[in-house]
Amino acid sequence: MNNLEQIGWNQTIQDIEKETLARVITVQKNSYQVTDGTLDYMAHLSGKFMNQAINPLDFPAVGDWVEVLKLPDERKAVINRVLPRASQFVRQAAGTKTEPQIVAANIDTVFIVNSLNHDLNLRRMERYILSTYESGASPVIVLTKKDECSPDEVEEVISHVEGIAVGLPIIPLSNVTKEGIDLLMEHLLPMRTAALLGSSGVGKSTLVNTLLGKEVQDTKDIRSTDSKGRHTTTHREMFRLPNGALLIDTPGMRELQLWEGESAMESAFQDVEAFEEACKFNDCQHDTEPGCQVREAIENGELSEERFQSYLKLQRELAYEKRRQDQKAQLEEKSKWKKVSKNQRDSYNFRKMR
Repeated sequence: MNNLEQIGWNQTIQDIEKETLARVITVQKNSYQVTDGTLDYMAHLSGKFMNQAINPLDFPAVGDWVEVLKLPDERKAVINRVLPRASQFVRQAAGTKTEPQIVAANIDTVFIVNSLNHDLNLRRMERYILSTYESGASPVIVLTKKDECSPDEVEEVISHVEGIAVGLPIIPLSNVTKEGIDLLMEHLLPMRTAALLGSSGVGKSTLVNTLLGKEVQDTKDIRSTDSKGRHTTTHREMFRLPNGALLIDTPGMRELQLWEGESAMESAFQDVEAFEEACKFNDCQHDTEPGCQVREAIENGELSEERFQSYLKLQRELAYEKRRQDQKAQLEEKSKWKKVSKNQRDSYNFRKMR
């Protein structure tokens, strides 16, 4: 096994020298840290890269494989290009701009972390599940702080989560007693990459410390009034666990605004779509039509009204985001051709003056 395989390399790309390969392990604004499995390097983007990158998705993210020029004596590297991604978890960037933000790349598993307290939010969890399916990774639900709840409380929460995490592994655990850690390790395999995603205060950084067996991430107590946490992790970082697995820790996200997910609705809401497909009419609006299996499922308790309304809301949100993205793409295309036209005019006028 070579050093690249130890940090997750399992791709076959013919037009690249293995000596130039590295993986991004930390991103902090415009600063990157990469590793080739032997040495870590502080890295920056080449001038050519900066000139050619036009979209936020073009820039490196934690987990990316990149082609670099290494400067071993200085422990520095220059990133020349990002290799094609096997998977990418993307969200709508915070703020008012319409642009994507990559949370993690080339991940096999996403641990959707929530705590077993009153900050548990099923609707938010649905968003994470949808985005994980869209990313190409496999979702696993992790419920922390089991030691703070009674067995009956844990079972009640699990039953609620099962209603929206259809067919997914659900792992309740405690960083204090270590109960459930063995179940989590079944999804942390050597040379495979997982990412921890969830809100602040749910115990992601504490879980990283538990799995590494040492304090590498700062942690802070949550507010007892509403179980909400404070941001402790300020950047995305990849760690190598003792068993050879790779784990990405990410800052807490209070809200997860969708960027895409239309193709993953069937996986994330397979229960709702199964009822829809069973409706008598293909264009059933699930209102007063005869033979509507969705309304029947809600009435007999097989499907909750909240789950169905969440499904409709996410569909509307995705349609709205798609329209915004299309409008932005049109404006960018128009701006690009205006710039090309201006350059051509300037060139023509310059030649005439000569």
